[in-house]
Amino acid sequence: MTIAIKVSSVGKSVISNEAELTILKDISFEVLSGQSVAIVGTSGAGKSTLMTLLAGLDIPSTGDIELLGQNLSQLDDETRAQIRSESIGFVFQSFLLIPSLTALENVTLPAILRGEGEDIKKAKQLLASVGLSGRETHLPSQLSGGEQQRVALARAFMTQPQILFADEPTGNLDQHTAEHIIELLFEMNQKHGTTLVLITHDPKLAERCERTLTIDAGRIFEEVV
Repeated sequence: MTIAIKVSSVGKSVISNEAELTILKDISFEVLSGQSVAIVGTSGAGKSTLMTLLAGLDIPSTGDIELLGQNLSQLDDETRAQIRSESIGFVFQSFLLIPSLTALENVTLPAILRGEGEDIKKAKQLLASVGLSGRETHLPSQLSGGEQQRVALARAFMTQPQILFADEPTGNLDQHTAEHIIELLFEMNQKHGTTLVLITHDPKLAERCERTLTIDAGRIFEEVV
């Protein structure tokens, strides 16, 4: 199997109140294509910071991250954005749907932004796969939280990403809805062969992944079952 993500001696520091604050220290690991990996840790441990680095939304202070064979630190902002557009999907805790667009329009948006045009048929298929047939013309305000997250999940798979990053995808949902979203997440992950990186504090969600990486005091270690 090929390596989707390779992290080598990565550290991240920021300046806070004129003092340097170290968030991540000397982190190294690899994720193979098609694997599901949970990144867990307490609030403020650096989970979301690590995700922004892995996705090329920021670059590390030290070390290197290779995403799909490309060293992100050696690329400019435009090239990193192009990689995200072509190969990466995101699902966030806060859904981040466009309020003025229908469910169908939200799902087709990534393809339009890539210049591929509006693939209505594919968007409808994706909405159907997450149980939202008949809700295509509804605005986000007309959907429940769980339904909005299902739209976000369908949107994430619109461009068939090689890697999907999910940051606390069930954090704003009740337990029953969260369990349904989790099932959909792994079902679509397996169906499309997508590498899945989950940021979560939910042990049940982490257990569903093939691997669990824990961040503690800025360092990372792997729980071996």
